[in-house]
Amino acid sequence: MTGGPDAAGSSALRSVPGFGGDLASVAAIQRRTVWVLSAGQVLGGIAFGATISLGAILAGEVSGEESLSGLAAAAVTLGTAFTAVPLAAWARRRGRRLSLAAGMAIALVGVAGVITAVGAQSFPLLLAAFLLVGAGQAANLQSRFAAADLATDATRGRDLSIVVWATTIGAVLGPNLTGPGEAIGDLLGLPALTGPYVFTVLGQSLAILLYLLALRPDPLLTAQHLVTRRSADGAGAIAPRADRPLLARYAIFAIAAAHGVMVSVMAMTPVHLLHQGATLTVIGFTISLHIAGMYAAAPIFGVLADRLGRIPTILLGQAILAASLVTASFGQDSTFWVTVGLVLLGLGWSASTVAGSALLTEASAESRRTRRQGLSDFLMSLVGAAGAILAGVVLGWMGYGGLALAVSVAVIATSALAPLALRGRARLDA
Repeated sequence: MTGGPDAAGSSALRSVPGFGGDLASVAAIQRRTVWVLSAGQVLGGIAFGATISLGAILAGEVSGEESLSGLAAAAVTLGTAFTAVPLAAWARRRGRRLSLAAGMAIALVGVAGVITAVGAQSFPLLLAAFLLVGAGQAANLQSRFAAADLATDATRGRDLSIVVWATTIGAVLGPNLTGPGEAIGDLLGLPALTGPYVFTVLGQSLAILLYLLALRPDPLLTAQHLVTRRSADGAGAIAPRADRPLLARYAIFAIAAAHGVMVSVMAMTPVHLLHQGATLTVIGFTISLHIAGMYAAAPIFGVLADRLGRIPTILLGQAILAASLVTASFGQDSTFWVTVGLVLLGLGWSASTVAGSALLTEASAESRRTRRQGLSDFLMSLVGAAGAILAGVVLGWMGYGGLALAVSVAVIATSALAPLALRGRARLDA
């Protein structure tokens, strides 16, 4: 397996003028990679934003049962989980370029299925379609790891966070395309509430073309080639890294826990606000601000992760998540305070995910890194899916405020495990 990627990476590098395996050449490739991935995240963010803002409402409408509305987000996150490991494995063999494009292509099929299912009023088909849509989110998640393939320890958090930040543009724009999307949908004769998915199709199609044409040389294949070269003859810019499984396991846990908290509360917010009499426009605006919180401040958390350390930044994320849950719980009757809670929820997720992803990458030896990254995305999506499913039940039982307090258990667990990881770590941050 090593011979394949190394050969592919070597072939890709031959197309780069003046590449000699030195730090300057690697830095140039890394800069290009970050820009391409950032552009892809803008396009992917449009697709994700439009999907997530309407999913719960469509599920409730088609099923006729409000208690089943959380299954839309659950299906998307399950689809992300099911495709995360295969996409990561394919990335290791064939590179990030083909893996990212494949995830987006699968999601395109899912979007077509969503529109068909709403027209046919078929709830099983709708859930199956949302499963396929999840592959696009798996590709979006993998992009942050692609940004770290050639990054140095001093800039890994920053580079990774720039790609996460780029999602802001599309993700904030996506939910606010509901009105124009419905107008376009009416002109095209699409089923009610599915018009915004026209923008999803456009964004994903352009992202596929971008990855296939512009993500050259492939960052992962390049990194594999340079590590193999360094191991063999001591040349090259990237040295093999010692494996630190304890830190990697903590990073995986922190990422999954933060994602479970975020999805559980976010998935039920449109339903809760609808009960409060909010319009679709207000709901879309609220979700937009939440998604802005998830992505817009990512570079700040990336810099903090590089300078203060990965685990301290994860703990900062837990503090913000705790504040968001308290705000949403005690302010559940106010659209304003629910919105504030959702913005904080996004910020806490961002800090935990950016710092956790950087920690996971540098705590893993090259031979285990991609596999663990796929496992991390699988587990975070699985936890998110379980959270979305249970959130609907908890919402009906304890209300929105009770749901916010219930998921705080994950925040407490992540904070409690941090000292164990700190005691067992070898110093990673200068």
